[in-house]
Amino acid sequence: FCRVDPYGFERPEDFDYASYEAFFSRYLVVLTRRAIKWSKLLKGKNSIQKSLKVKRYIRKGIPNEHRALIWMIVSGAQTNMEQNPGYYHRLLEGEKNDKLVEAIKTDMNRTFPDNVKFRKTADPCLQHTLYNVLVAYGHHNKAVGYCQGMNFIAGYLILITKNEEESFWLLDALIGRILPDYYSPAMLGLKTDQEVLGELVKMKVPAVAELMERHGVMWTLVVSRWFICLFIDILPVETVLRIWDCLFYEGSKVIFRVALTLIKQHQAFILEATNFPDICDKFKEITKGTFVTECHTFMQKIFTDPGSLSMATINKLRETCREKLLSQG
Repeated sequence: FCRVDPYGFERPEDFDYASYEAFFSRYLVVLTRRAIKWSKLLKGKNSIQKSLKVKRYIRKGIPNEHRALIWMIVSGAQTNMEQNPGYYHRLLEGEKNDKLVEAIKTDMNRTFPDNVKFRKTADPCLQHTLYNVLVAYGHHNKAVGYCQGMNFIAGYLILITKNEEESFWLLDALIGRILPDYYSPAMLGLKTDQEVLGELVKMKVPAVAELMERHGVMWTLVVSRWFICLFIDILPVETVLRIWDCLFYEGSKVIFRVALTLIKQHQAFILEATNFPDICDKFKEITKGTFVTECHTFMQKIFTDPGSLSMATINKLRETCREKLLSQG
């Protein structure tokens, strides 16, 4: 058995190879079929127009060989990169903010200690690439600078694109446009979206919302890492990448779909909790096991299980939750 997955992550001691093999042999058939369909769709071109067909294809998964290209196009990162030639390199050559550089350096060794490609001994060592992307981004978006969590996101982007500049522009797409205000110093967007999830759970899985309220468990305690790291280190790599496929195309509501599906699917299990620490443990448990490993069925479920979820509903909830948070100071 291979101790290291295709992305360079070491598998944990208790990794269940048998069920993973069983899943992957089925999933390989899906991947092969999708790869053929995507090749026909792209016809060797490096461009694609947004359409219902493309959206459907993306929901069914982008083959790894096309992933970087499709993410770049549908997120708007490609356009931004083409409109700003040389900008990324100028950022790296310019004056540096020492405090920012220090903060990034501190987090280098903490980023994916379980990934062989990010080790100092690796050749090439992706720590250097990661450092560049984060330093450039911190100087590009001074309002955000650098915030913990961004290192993991940039790290994943580097693993997929294998390209420093593309990773920078994808990070910009996520932080600047797709995720509203998650990484600013006050993290207001992040706090707002956790409250929004709480409201959505009240609507769609009321028993769980009631349990949380009864035991005084704040949503931020159980889901903040889901939002900050976009499910990195929470869900299996293949599943995270499938979620990101949709995130780059459809925007932040995909995060709510994933969160609601996890909660709804494990409602009975969560409701067994009888106290505060118990609830926190249940939330850790629901992100493990075959349900989340079987990424293909999981992705089908996120678009059916939570029912309808419009951007208009989310934006309305965001407004009320944000006002409530601001009034609380």
